[in-house]
Amino acid sequence: MSRQIGLWIDHKRVVMLTISEQGENLQKIESGIKKHIHYRGATHPHTPYSAQYQQGDDQLDRQFVEHLNKFYGSVIGLLRGAESVLIFGPGEAKSELKKRIAREKNCVRNIRIETADKMTDRQIAAKVRKHFQEYSSGT
Repeated sequence: MSRQIGLWIDHKRVVMLTISEQGENLQKIESGIKKHIHYRGATHPHTPYSAQYQQGDDQLDRQFVEHLNKFYGSVIGLLRGAESVLIFGPGEAKSELKKRIAREKNCVRNIRIETADKMTDRQIAAKVRKHFQEYSSGT
């Protein structure tokens, strides 16, 4: 059974279209991450409590990274056994996911990354279908 998967990703969600002999399956996965605010480099008041602010910021960054790692892990679990994967989206998430996939053994061999703006589910599905039709025909 050959499976081809296209997914649009950002830090908040994934829209994934799986194409196989059984047909197509569209899935959406929410990361549950709220907007991440970077505090690094911000000036903090120089009070006896200022060290606590920095520690809190580091803790928020750590929590954000841990949450992203769980999110990427669940996405990678769905990619296992895929013949090829197209990953596209607007920000850093697509590259971060590709790096995570590369560290996993026996996951996916053929991965393509593209930059794309926000898209509707129908636009995502159409882009994935078109990509794999061209891929199958060798274009």
